[in-house]
Parts: sequence; C-alpha cells; structure tokens
Amino acid sequence: MTVPAPTTSLPPDPGRRASAPLTELDEVRVTLTEVATADAPVAMTTRPGHDGVLFVAERAGRVVVIDHGRVRPRPLLEVATTTDGERGLLGLAFSPDGRHLYVSYTDLDGDSRLDELAMGDGATEIDLVSRRNVLRVEQPFDNHNGGHVAFGPDGLLYYALGDGGGVGDPEGNAQDVTDLLGSILRIDPRAQGGAPYGVPADNPFAAGGGRGEILVFGLRNPWRFSFDRATGDLWIADVGQGDVEEVDRLALGAARGANLGWPALEGTRTYSGTPPPHTVLPVYEYTHAEGASVTGGFVYRGRVIPGLVGAYVFGDLVTGRLWALAVDENGDVTGRVDLGAGVVEGTLVSFAEDGDGELYAISIAGSILRLDP
Repeated sequence: MTVPAPTTSLPPDPGRRASAPLTELDEVRVTLTEVATADAPVAMTTRPGHDGVLFVAERAGRVVVIDHGRVRPRPLLEVATTTDGERGLLGLAFSPDGRHLYVSYTDLDGDSRLDELAMGDGATEIDLVSRRNVLRVEQPFDNHNGGHVAFGPDGLLYYALGDGGGVGDPEGNAQDVTDLLGSILRIDPRAQGGAPYGVPADNPFAAGGGRGEILVFGLRNPWRFSFDRATGDLWIADVGQGDVEEVDRLALGAARGANLGWPALEGTRTYSGTPPPHTVLPVYEYTHAEGASVTGGFVYRGRVIPGLVGAYVFGDLVTGRLWALAVDENGDVTGRVDLGAGVVEGTLVSFAEDGDGELYAISIAGSILRLDP
C-alpha cells in the first residue's frame, strides 16, 4: 500500500510564529488561579459569540456550564458513558458558528462515539431532541481511546483516536490506514446528502488506499492536540509506551498523510520493527525520568502574559508540572522551561483556551485553573 508523503509546509512567518528566545522565556513564571470546580473535569471549551461562558466536560458524562465564574446548578447535557479504564466523556467542541455542539465519549459498550446537538440563540440553549450520532468506532481495549475533538482553522472537525489499547499496539492499528484507530480524523460533520458526515476531497486517502477520514496516523494515544490560532500549526501530544513522551508539530499544510511512526518508533527511539518511510519525527520528547504521560496544550496567543506569547504550553499528567517550549522563526523547538506552577501529581488531564487566547489547566481532581502572570 502506498502512503503519500506529507505535503510541503508553507514558508515560516517570523512575525507570528516565534516565541521569545529561550533565555527570555526562562524568566517567565505563571500562577494558577482557580476559577471553578467540577466533578472530575477532563476538558473545557468556549462557544463562539458567548464571552465569559465556559463549558466543562465531566468524565462521568455531564457537560456543566461556568457562567462568568459561577457554575450553573443544572448541566447542559448528560450522556450515558462508562468510566472503566481510560473511558468516559473525553472531549467537546462547538462549531465555528456556535450553532452545534459535538461531544466525544465512550458509550456503555466501551466504544468511541461522536454526537452532535443543535444549540439555540442563548448561550446555554440546547435542543436535546436534535442529538444524532456522527461517528462510532469500536474499541478493543479500555485504554488509548484518545477522544479529543476540535475544529481546525479550515472549519472542519478533527477527531483523535488512540491505537485501541494494549501494550505495543497488539492489533497493529496505528499503521493500518484501513482502520480509524491510531489516527487523527478530519471530517465535515454537516455534509449534505443524508450521510452522517463528509470526507474532504483533499484528505490523503479520500480517493482510496485507506479510510478517507484519516488525516494523520501512526499515533499511540494522542492526548490532546491543538491549532496555533496565529499560524494554523497542528500540535499533538502523543503519550508514550514505557520510555518516551513526545510532542509533534505539523506546519500548516503539512499534516496531510503524516505518519508519526508508532509502534515502530516511540518518540525517536526504535520500539518495534523498522520505521516506515517519510516518518515525521517529534519536535520535542522527554523520558520517563522527567514524567510519564504527556498532556498536550496550546501555543499561547493571549495578552496577560506577554513573555509567553508564541510558546507551546503543555505538561505531564503524572508530575502535574506545567512547561513551555520555546519556538524559533522556523517553528523548531529550541528548549523547554518550567513555568513554576503545577497541579496535584497525577491529575493534569487537560488544557483549554478561551476566546481571548488565555489558557487554563484542568485537574481531574476538580479544579479549573487559569494561567495568570
């Protein structure tokens, strides 16, 4: 089977992409300000056109609303899910026009589901009757479900799925482009013609040779990805097996058909077999001497922490520490700094970005925390 090489990236834009030099970024420190609490929160998003309102996914299946700092007593939505292993309500995203909400969760059979619901004009008006299933994927194990969902700068929906679980990708899903597991999918959830979703014509396998939904493959468990709102770059944090955690960056236009190498590679190290041709290597990795489960974040594009602008903020679930990667004008990582803050060890489950580009850290122990100077 022929796998297309990733397309060539666009020329760098030094005025928008670069962070502060590493020597300056090393002086940046943040504090974490708790803005609300929830029951085992795992993800958070905002709805376009409704500033000051945050939507939080609780692992047990509720979407709760934080309205200008106050948690509304009634949830926006409840879904039936299982929390066995790494399962639960795992992600949520609003369409760019704010008219539809998409929730990613594992159903009572343990399979991954992506559902859509229509929203009303009010910030928290939702049409529960409109709920429909967009996509359902069988899961062989209760770990490596992935589950993150977000809209890209192209207005399409991106959906991350892990390799299906087990040790070392025993079913070979991550390198099998006829299987959706171990991939980031790119779909049009509002396609016409009666289909539950559409496959963009410029996806790498849209014309055949693999599942048309796949954009990026060779992933173990992509636990959070994001788009740089200034450049469109796709940043992916892929959780390692036993030795290495990795961060990948795919420049705007270069994600199509990218193979990140798992399970032949764990980070840049050989894990099992020969690395496939055109493997895209991570821009940053760290060993389990420093942490054991990467949690992906965002390139900071807010205003309240000027020295952090252009740096990729992320962390480690196990240590709870928050880090930032310095990025040069070519999009290459030049080093990592500790931001001097963290959450309870074993609880840093996610990051979130509000409409102003300010960042939040989410502790599954219950806290929603804003990054402040």
